[in-house]
Amino acid sequence: MSQRSTPAPFCPDEALERSAISPTFRADSPQSQFLSFGIRLAVLWVFGVSGGHALAEEASIIEPAQVDDVLSALVENGEAVGVSALIWEKGAETYFGAYGMADDDADRPMQRDTIVQIFSMTKPITGVALLTLWEKGLFDLDDPIAKYVPELTDLKVYAGEDAEGETVLVEPARAPTIRDFTRHTAGLTHGGEDSPVAAHYRRENPLDRTADYDAFAERLGRVPLLYHPGERWVYADSVDVQALLIERLTGKPYADYLRETIFEPLGMHETGYLVPEGERHRIAALYDGEDVNNPLVRLPDDHFLNHNIRQNFTLDPGGWGLASTLDDYMRFARMLLNEGEIDGVRILQAKTVRMMATDHLPATVTDTSWLSSKGQVGFGIDVAVRIAPPASREENFGVVGEFFWDGLGSTLFWIDPENEIASVFFMQRIPFYGKAHKLFRDAVYARRITEDEHNP
Repeated sequence: MSQRSTPAPFCPDEALERSAISPTFRADSPQSQFLSFGIRLAVLWVFGVSGGHALAEEASIIEPAQVDDVLSALVENGEAVGVSALIWEKGAETYFGAYGMADDDADRPMQRDTIVQIFSMTKPITGVALLTLWEKGLFDLDDPIAKYVPELTDLKVYAGEDAEGETVLVEPARAPTIRDFTRHTAGLTHGGEDSPVAAHYRRENPLDRTADYDAFAERLGRVPLLYHPGERWVYADSVDVQALLIERLTGKPYADYLRETIFEPLGMHETGYLVPEGERHRIAALYDGEDVNNPLVRLPDDHFLNHNIRQNFTLDPGGWGLASTLDDYMRFARMLLNEGEIDGVRILQAKTVRMMATDHLPATVTDTSWLSSKGQVGFGIDVAVRIAPPASREENFGVVGEFFWDGLGSTLFWIDPENEIASVFFMQRIPFYGKAHKLFRDAVYARRITEDEHNP
């Protein structure tokens, strides 16, 4: 299915009205084929018959049919229960498609207004919020974090155990800076590995969502660092520390600052942590694909959707937890593509977006955990940054200068300044299913890949 429209702020009443009068067009339906034929006739009249420029679709690198084939195959092959994508290119929407089910048990199809958990695609939003305060001069990226969060003043680095089996802690080679927390080089553990530091982290449970960011700071300050700041790249609670910093600098709850500074100005009316009760029927279910030899298994809502449907949490994570829709997240992505501005609303200065999308990892950081699985990338401020073309066809395709991030539920977005593309891809499958991203990217860039292969 490929359907062109201009995204608009969501209104529940308007959505009900639209659903009553407007069918959902499928790529192979008579309505969709007639609509596509009408659009092509109009383009021929304007550009062909009038002797003007070449067809608008010829300026695009995207072949909608290729993307349709990939999305539909993911569902037909049982790799996804539901999947959707939205692509903006050169100032216009060039693709929308949705296939399969948002919730198979409830017989609800995946649609444009389906609400999904975006998991770590929350992180770039937090990064943008933090940079709005950087632009105001409230901090410098190379300031030590302890300047604003004194609970993190006496951090020590784990150095093993002595002969008696006691933990050995040493002073860090340098204090972790705010920049370290924006690029995951601060020394933190994520608590998932089998190590004494991770075990200590789990005992402290800094991200207890029934506490608050002050308690988070106190508990995190008692956990040893896993490595010296600036020496490694390890994905951890760095972005939650950014959310803590936002609270300290503004005196406002982090979620309120997001709403006032990003969501309301951008018209992202359906993005947030707690989904209103009247809209929860639109939330996509999450599916477990760990057993690759059996069908995907629907996971229980009361656990896997708990942050979006429960009202007793007092800590909203900076690194995950938001729910959103395709159109909402595309508003955010288009703002980044336009270097900080959309429809007359400016969130960041252009130079700030360019800084965000610049590789900040020092050449001395060679241990980057699983980051290399994303391809030839470095890391900017809460986004991966492509610094070289793919080394092989097995890598995810992308162009130099692209920046992106994804989420545990296999969601993805990227910004491609060279081709003026913003892309958002949704599915809800855990563990993270990178194969879908490879297939989707290959479909989006099919023309470009063919050209590169013929012109090496």
